[in-house]
Amino acid sequence: MNLKSRLSLRFLIAEAAIAALVFIPAGSLKFWQGWVYLAMWVVPTRIVFAHFYKHDPELVERRLQRNENVREQRIIMKFFYVAAGAIFLLPGLDHRFGWRHTPLWLTIVGQAGFLGGYLIMLWVMKVNRFAAATIRVEPDQPVISSGPYGIVRHPMYSGACLLFLFTPLALGSYLSLPAFVLFIPFIALRLLNEEKVLRQELPGYSEYCLRMRFRLIPFLW
Repeated sequence: MNLKSRLSLRFLIAEAAIAALVFIPAGSLKFWQGWVYLAMWVVPTRIVFAHFYKHDPELVERRLQRNENVREQRIIMKFFYVAAGAIFLLPGLDHRFGWRHTPLWLTIVGQAGFLGGYLIMLWVMKVNRFAAATIRVEPDQPVISSGPYGIVRHPMYSGACLLFLFTPLALGSYLSLPAFVLFIPFIALRLLNEEKVLRQELPGYSEYCLRMRFRLIPFLW
């Protein structure tokens, strides 16, 4: 399959998976928070990747590759997907059984926070065309220190943390927020293992780490 076909297929699979994780636990399509959430995934992703497909197809290729070369990362990602699944599933169950819904204003805050995290991830891809979906170092890959990399060393993960933190609120369920705790250790393990690889294989990365102290959260860690 050519790049366009693979990208279109990935869109369909990802969108179907998110819709299933949101609406099947909810037991109903009458879940407006779910529809807004799905739109916040689909619309920016299709627009941005259409842009990258036209102007930087190599970045699209890097984002489509999912086979981890590092053994530790393969193990981490298995548990990561389980934790991420819980963050998606619990709000739907909350909607179905009516445990405790968030007020409208808090849902809107959650949706804004989700978009903020997602936009950070898209910003990272704009600044760093080597931002692959897997841990890898290419022969001509430079150390990026501008844009979001001037704030933390791993802004893609920072954006992902915001995205998953605000997902329960965006879906109208603050009782599902504790599921985010399951997500944190796997992000930390993935990040630390990635740094180990980058220090060994990416020239100049160790010096960048000395200049940029914070890995994930400014002024904290």
